Amino acid sequence: MREVAGKTAFITGGASGIGLAMAQTFLEAGMRVIVTDLLPSHLSEAAQQLQIHAGSVHFIQLDVRERAAFARAADEAERVFGKVHLLCNNAGVGSDRPVLEASYAEWDWIFGVNVGGVINGLVTFMPRLRDLGAEAHIVNTASLAALIPLSATAIYTGTKFAVRGLSEALRLALAPHAIGVSVLCPGLVRSRIFDSARYRPAQLEPPPAGPSLGDALMSQFGAAAVEPLEVGRAVLRGVRNNDAYILTHPESRAEVAELCEDLLAAFPSDTGVSEARMHFESQMRAIRAAERAAARRNTAKERVQHE
Repeated sequence: MREVAGKTAFITGGASGIGLAMAQTFLEAGMRVIVTDLLPSHLSEAAQQLQIHAGSVHFIQLDVRERAAFARAADEAERVFGKVHLLCNNAGVGSDRPVLEASYAEWDWIFGVNVGGVINGLVTFMPRLRDLGAEAHIVNTASLAALIPLSATAIYTGTKFAVRGLSEALRLALAPHAIGVSVLCPGLVRSRIFDSARYRPAQLEPPPAGPSLGDALMSQFGAAAVEPLEVGRAVLRGVRNNDAYILTHPESRAEVAELCEDLLAAFPSDTGVSEARMHFESQMRAIRAAERAAARRNTAKERVQHE
């Protein structure tokens, strides 16, 4: 989707942090933007910050866990600005609850927002994007935690690995329908992910007492946090280039390479593997390679047409 001007984006968790930065970047590029968020106070703040773009931005309160509400929000978006071309599944929450102390309710809440919210966005919008008759794109926000596991936030890390894997498979599945898919994996960003306690359902036990992990990180490393607008601009570049991965922190490259080497080293020797198994793997490899090649061809064709 190289040409974005005049098209509509739908952003979940769009009233602060990375989501708000996406909205601002898209609006500056000439897009119309639907900003959704759970908290009315955040939506009001976002409306003030984006008032210069009034007429091109519309705000909807949305709990991404609620499927019927998601469908109503999609219908409202189409009534206001017409068909949506860019879906950004960005809403996410974290938790300071140690994994050994986390209840089922804690797991359900975090997975319900971070994974369930993405699923609800996909099921709501994929048929609409397919039927556009034009290029479309999906951006799913994961995290650097989808590449580098974080022990202090094991549940959160699990959700982000799920979003990454889902996005990688969707990219292959949706390429024939002219729908690009990118997974956004930012590192430390100045955002409200560290204020997730504001979003906690009332029935959940309160977060642990004392300074939160986010408070500790920002007090010690706040100067290193990337500004959200830098990430928003990276997202727009990623959409235009149909990038599979949108990465924002090059300083993490070496650690990711080490983890990949550990993974490769864990494979046992293929000595003694039967001919049938080798044949099966060669067939599956050919199928997967063809899918990846098709996705790359689609990207290359779009770039040539744009140029």
